[in-house]
Amino acid sequence: MSDKRLYKSSVNYMICGVCGGIAEYLAVDPTLIRLAWVIFTCLSAGTGIIAYIIAAIIIPS
Repeated sequence: MSDKRLYKSSVNYMICGVCGGIAEYLAVDPTLIRLAWVIFTCLSAGTGIIAYIIAAIIIPS
């Protein structure tokens, strides 16, 4: 069993480090996660913004 945990990134951050933390967790480029998040936000009529705020609150630093 892996001891991988999801944290906000303290290195790859733009606003709160949520996308950087997800990228580090998945071992992918943070730019891909940010691009996917922007596309999700545009297609979901702003739900991505609410999801980002919730993630920024609940994901530990």
